[in-house]
Amino acid sequence: MPRQTHPALISGKPGQHPLVVAQFLRLREQVPPLYGLLSINAAILAYTHRGIAPGMLTLSVPAVLISACLIRMLMWMRPVKVETLDPTRIARNLRKTSVLAIVFCIAFVCWAFALDQYGGAEQHGHVAIFVAVTLLGCVFCLGFLPKAAEAVCLTVIAAFLIYSAVKGTEVLIAIAINLALVAAVILKLLRDSFNAFVELEISQRALNSERRQAQALGEENAHLAQTDALTGLPNRRYFFAMLESLLEHSGTQDPFCIGLIDLDRFKPVNDTYGHANGDRLLTILGERMAAAAPDNAILARLGGDEFGLIVMGDLDQAEAVTLRLCEQICKPGQLGDVVVSVGCSAGLASFPEAAVTANRLFDRADFALYHAKNHKRGQCVRFTEELEALIRSEQTLDTALQAADLRRELSLAFQPIVETAELEPLGVECLARWHSPLIGQVSPEQLIATAERLGRAREVTLTLFDKALDALERLPANLRLSFNLSGHDLCDASTIAALLERIASAPFPSARLLFEITETSLIEELEIARGALERLRQTGARIALDDFGTGYSSLSSLHQLPLDMVKIDRSFASQLDEAAGRRLITAIRNLARSLSLECVIEGIETENQLISARLAGFPLAQGYLIAKPMPLDDLLRSVVPNLSPLSKAAPLH
Repeated sequence: MPRQTHPALISGKPGQHPLVVAQFLRLREQVPPLYGLLSINAAILAYTHRGIAPGMLTLSVPAVLISACLIRMLMWMRPVKVETLDPTRIARNLRKTSVLAIVFCIAFVCWAFALDQYGGAEQHGHVAIFVAVTLLGCVFCLGFLPKAAEAVCLTVIAAFLIYSAVKGTEVLIAIAINLALVAAVILKLLRDSFNAFVELEISQRALNSERRQAQALGEENAHLAQTDALTGLPNRRYFFAMLESLLEHSGTQDPFCIGLIDLDRFKPVNDTYGHANGDRLLTILGERMAAAAPDNAILARLGGDEFGLIVMGDLDQAEAVTLRLCEQICKPGQLGDVVVSVGCSAGLASFPEAAVTANRLFDRADFALYHAKNHKRGQCVRFTEELEALIRSEQTLDTALQAADLRRELSLAFQPIVETAELEPLGVECLARWHSPLIGQVSPEQLIATAERLGRAREVTLTLFDKALDALERLPANLRLSFNLSGHDLCDASTIAALLERIASAPFPSARLLFEITETSLIEELEIARGALERLRQTGARIALDDFGTGYSSLSSLHQLPLDMVKIDRSFASQLDEAAGRRLITAIRNLARSLSLECVIEGIETENQLISARLAGFPLAQGYLIAKPMPLDDLLRSVVPNLSPLSKAAPLH
């Protein structure tokens, strides 16, 4: 038995694209030839019966039938519109087509049988051929509408068999039977072909559906791969992809800028309230910045607490956008029952002035951010020619330090710390010196910054500390030695462990060692630094807070850190000549005394300053008036036995 028509071909909801649409599109290719076949065959049959049959049967009736066929052919040949492909509408039109097919076949068969009443054997044979050939042609043309093809076939064959039986002609009956058998085989083939078409359409649609799903999944994965999961902002990959795309398509007439924004004081939020609250704060800040970012800017989270920005425009426009985002960052955020606030620093670099490649442009913005973090915290810094010169100098420093023989090139200079009353030395501070054979003398600040940048900070610190221990063995036993540690040193467990090992094996009491730290270097890693200082202090060494008064939270540092001494920044020494300055200095000294901390005032450069420091109650002082930093041999030869020419001056009263 022939298989049933697939149900998808007779159903369909508006807005979908079921098989009935494909069925309709295939029929559009075959129905016009069907009507053309009917029209031509009818015209030929009418022509062969001219003069034999009445004019109504050879002219009027065929003219009406052929006109109806041509009208239907033109209707099927109209261009397809979007609304035409509505499945419900198509299903309704196909049912209408099936009905019209039966109507047309009945009309043509009745007309043919009417003509068969006239003429001789040739005309009778032509009528039989017309019925057979036209039927088979129509069945083939209706192959994509099986029900209509079956209805036409059954209608014509049944009518032909009845007509043949009524006529009683054996030849006609034989022709009708042969036609029925051929039609049955053709219908079987058409049904199989149609079902194959259905299966092919279904498989193609399933394949297209899978492709669409795979494409959607790929697009979703691509979106996720370029989106930061925490904030919902574009991530680092997207940021650099957009940067590369801009550089590929931008000319010098299309300037743009990139910016980097790094949060200040974010780590204390993580340490104090937990990483979950830190993540929540990043989410809040991301939402704020996304809402504040203009259409000409792309905002992304690059990782951690760093955000990237691409602004289409010049540096003035980019700075305006950056400052607007920074305002959103600095607003307090609600984390449950706690309100926290952070700050931020930013760096900007412009294309094409700063660089023309992605990596160099990013590096320039990163250097501007680095400069902001270290010198203009909380501000937005543009990359300028001055910073370009600084980068070149840093590259030169990097090259020199990478090739440096540290034990040979590093040395120490020593500056005494004395009692203000008798100018007797109580200790010396050792200061790092680097003389490179490639670039000459390098400042201690540049040495430390370069070492940290290159990952040689531990090696530099330990080399200098070994030299300090060697010097301490040569100094009189009553002198202590101050050694400076950076925040990087305190946060490096391996460096602290190596220092403790050297202190334990030193041939002199560890009480002669004093480690100096600067408050600004501890702001980000206060807890870790405090733990490292406690371990150093447990050896008997002492801890001093250097440059006191220049940090961000000096008073809190006095309580949180294990300190034995504070060293007043040299900027206060210049105020000793003024009454207001002396009152401020006295207040600082009283504060230190109330906390049982020794107090040293730095930067003493004139006798008046020394006298004022003594009158203000400072027991210890350090500065160029007393002695400049010098090599150890010079210190042992001139300062230790006979402190300085100043010691020969009249006593201070």
